[in-house]
Amino acid sequence: MEVVVEKLPVPRRSANYHPSVWGDHFLAYASQHKEKFFEGEGELQRLREEVRKMLTETPDEFPGKLDMIDTIQRLGVSYHFESEIEASLQKIFDAYSELNHKDGNDLHTTALRFRLLRQKGFHASCDVFDKFKNPEGDFKESLASDARGMLSLYEAANFGVHGEKVLDEALKFTSDNLESMVPNLSNFLAAQVVQALKVPIQKTLTRLGARQYISLYQQHESHDKLLLKFAKLDFNKLQKLHQKELSGLTKWWKGLDVATNLPFARDRLVECYFWILGVYFEPKYCFAREVLTKVISITSIIDDIYDVYATPDELIVFTDAIERWHINELDRLPSYMKHCYRALLDIYKEFEEKLAKEGQSDRVNYSKLEMKKLAKGYLQEAIWFHNGYVPKVEERMKVALVTAGYMMLATTSMVGMGDSLTAQTFDWVTNEPLIVRAASVIGRLMDDMAGHELEQEGGHVATAVECYVNEYGVTKREAFDEFNKQVANAWKDINGECLNSNAVPMAVLERVVNLAKVINLLYKDEEDWYTHSATKLKDTITTALIDPIPM
Repeated sequence: MEVVVEKLPVPRRSANYHPSVWGDHFLAYASQHKEKFFEGEGELQRLREEVRKMLTETPDEFPGKLDMIDTIQRLGVSYHFESEIEASLQKIFDAYSELNHKDGNDLHTTALRFRLLRQKGFHASCDVFDKFKNPEGDFKESLASDARGMLSLYEAANFGVHGEKVLDEALKFTSDNLESMVPNLSNFLAAQVVQALKVPIQKTLTRLGARQYISLYQQHESHDKLLLKFAKLDFNKLQKLHQKELSGLTKWWKGLDVATNLPFARDRLVECYFWILGVYFEPKYCFAREVLTKVISITSIIDDIYDVYATPDELIVFTDAIERWHINELDRLPSYMKHCYRALLDIYKEFEEKLAKEGQSDRVNYSKLEMKKLAKGYLQEAIWFHNGYVPKVEERMKVALVTAGYMMLATTSMVGMGDSLTAQTFDWVTNEPLIVRAASVIGRLMDDMAGHELEQEGGHVATAVECYVNEYGVTKREAFDEFNKQVANAWKDINGECLNSNAVPMAVLERVVNLAKVINLLYKDEEDWYTHSATKLKDTITTALIDPIPM
């Protein structure tokens, strides 16, 4: 008699992630853009040259030049005038001491000059703020009546590096005073203060900042009508470009059919595109956005395979398949993994073929290497979870800084950036430079603070929060306080590395800075906007990618 052995189903976990809130919404933009792409193109070009003329004809030593550069940057259109702004800032930096001496006690001009220079990697000295202190070494209380100057000092202080005590003091002094000043300020200045206290310029994503500032600037009684119109037209033109890109990506994603083939995973293509839009929004980075969006989207799926669904045995095979990186590995994988693995290989093959035409296909190998490191890190975390092991903080962070994904994303962000990057730049980024490590610290700690409770409920490796509480016997709040200090220190590391940019182009460093800015948005105030994307993130994406600015 034949014995029938019933095959028991493999027990699987589920995180019960909500489905995509976007569905096929962005597919509609494909047909919309087949006709004339942007009706205001001629007007846009005319206004751009008017703004360029205005920028170049204003003397660099004139304090109003600083405000002009700041406004152009905050309206999101400075990418049109990079060489002109760079030349002006170089002249301003060369005359830094002389100009600051002329300013006297003009706090706004002193602070604005300092910030604009620091933002672009010029090592402006913070000693210029000593003149605003009293004999006891404290900031003069009389400054608290200068709201505009205080706001400028607050924004400047956010660009401090380690050891700059005057900027640490300035940040506390301005933060303590600005909030209480709001009720007595003009609407324009009050709105700026409220926004800055929530998210300073140092951490603001360009496109979101531009959208907010265009609305604010319009309310300012002395705004430049020509510049405002140019900023609105440019925002809307770029929005149409981004819609078109997202339409093509949605079609690609639809072909993967994540909801059917990988129903346990987060279906977050639009959110991933928005993430990458924070890294680079400019038209010239169209291909780079495609590369990074596809990679981060499939990485999100891979993350959920390791975190949520796969068994330890399956993960060992999957990790080995990623290490071997060959289509023949498909035969070893269970059905659901096949979909993800094939997509991963197809993405990289597509980019290799495109870059081969430019003689740059070797760049893809750097990204592959980081993806393999990431998979090994994910496997280590899965083993810890299945063994019920809670590592020490140092051991946890060594792996967690890899699984934060920012080492891989920083490397991959450069793959499609054009021919200006050298092999030395890729060697630099894959050697875990301080700026990338700092962005990873921000990503890991903010992610863990935002998601640790839900992750523990759903069954997940111990986050840095649990590890810290377990090792040091402190409360969760005390762990958060320590992590927030580490995040603040990581921002100082980032600021410092941007002032020592001789090794790599500033354009490369800005990608890493922008990756940190995205994390600050998605995981701010201990919330996980990415996983739970149906509310605040949906509204934010609507603002950036759907609603045009009324003319």
